[in-house]
Amino acid sequence: MSTNPPAKLLPVFLFNGAYIALAVATSLARGNREFIFYIVVMLVLIAVMSLVHRRVKLTSGLLWAFSAWGLAHMAGGLCRLPAGWPYNGDHAVLYSWWIIPERLKYDQIVHAYGFGVTTWLCWHILRNALRQPDGGMVHPTFGMLTLCAAAGMGFGALNEVIEFIAVLTIPNTNVGGYENTGWDLVANLVGSILAALIIRFTAKSPG
Repeated sequence: MSTNPPAKLLPVFLFNGAYIALAVATSLARGNREFIFYIVVMLVLIAVMSLVHRRVKLTSGLLWAFSAWGLAHMAGGLCRLPAGWPYNGDHAVLYSWWIIPERLKYDQIVHAYGFGVTTWLCWHILRNALRQPDGGMVHPTFGMLTLCAAAGMGFGALNEVIEFIAVLTIPNTNVGGYENTGWDLVANLVGSILAALIIRFTAKSPG
């Protein structure tokens, strides 16, 4: 049996491969040990998502949404800000950029988006697991979506654990302190809730 990706997945593979290759080259050229760590984490996540896709057949929308999140993450740590742009911390990179000074950072937008997409993934998996015998899909109830949003926030908390490991093992990271972690968790919560609401109000009525 061929191990090549299906034709419709090839653009997703090429897209992810292109930005990861660029991120590796940039990190090595700058001697950025922190981002080499994150690239390894990204490769592990891509492998996990490939296994998930084989089991539950992710939609093209989900695959591209996760791919865009990966690109936003790589760009956030490696793209340097133009002179004069407001930023938080010691590293003038996209992740530190104050989109609204002292109110909203690029990092928080990426967190909200990413764990909103993760909530969508959790709903996709739950819906397929509860598929009815006649092939019909279950309706996204309040309880089910609460579970999915909680799962999305749980994965967000796992992300903070990974960042904590980076702080403990790599000097001079751009992770930020306790307040930054708190705002990251708030952003995860907002993204997960918004995703649940979008799923609920765009779902087709049963029957």
